[in-house]
Amino acid sequence: MVLAPVLTLMVLGLLFGAGLAFASRVLSVKRDERIEAIEAMLPGANCGACGFASCGSFSEAVVGGEAPTTGCIVANSEVLAKVAEMVGDGEGNDRSAARKVATVRCRGTVDAAKMRFNYAGVKDCAAIGAIGGGHKECEFGCLGGGSCVDACPFDAIHMGDDGIPVVDASRCTACGKCVAACPRGLIDMVPEGCPVLLLCQAKLGPRDARGICTHACLGCGLCARRCPQDAIVMENYLPVVDFDKCDACGICVQACPVDCLLGPSCPEDKAD
Repeated sequence: MVLAPVLTLMVLGLLFGAGLAFASRVLSVKRDERIEAIEAMLPGANCGACGFASCGSFSEAVVGGEAPTTGCIVANSEVLAKVAEMVGDGEGNDRSAARKVATVRCRGTVDAAKMRFNYAGVKDCAAIGAIGGGHKECEFGCLGGGSCVDACPFDAIHMGDDGIPVVDASRCTACGKCVAACPRGLIDMVPEGCPVLLLCQAKLGPRDARGICTHACLGCGLCARRCPQDAIVMENYLPVVDFDKCDACGICVQACPVDCLLGPSCPEDKAD
């Protein structure tokens, strides 16, 4: 009595198993071997800077023609060339744009910036800013919570002793995670070797800027007036550099009375 049902179930199991095996063999879609090969060449950081959730999904999109072969900004030119060759993209490995690195546009160190109160809470920029706009008088300044440091998947940013994040250009891949993490938009991706950079975003003018930070741009326009190439114009109290005209002479950097310009004659590790 018991044996018959058991045998019936065994036979049905074998039939279903054979049917599933046959269906998987006949109906399965073979995965393109190039997907795994491309994924193996990529850094494997899964940083999302390419617009896809992982290196695997990016590789699949490249093979499917849904993503450019230069989409991984972390990979070097040699890897990109191999990826392009693998999918038959003769021009895909041509990345003519200069390599970019993250740059923190603020020099409002703990010694330079005027503080409204002492903050001793959680180290998170959004949390700091939520308390009355932050502990610094400058509403445009770095909050120093280290959110960009936590967001960087390549360990390319560290908090300096002066309370301002420091970027290690040799490790930066321009993935943009730190840019998205900064609630005040103080981090930009700039071409490596950019001749002149303004390290202040305070659109305040001389009267208001002078009292909040010793490195706040005064909007005085000296840099623009002294530039022999007419490469600088003033907009919203801040200098805007035309890099097509700039010849990196450094005159504007020397003219700045508050050292908020970084350039050929103003090394980043310059003493305040």
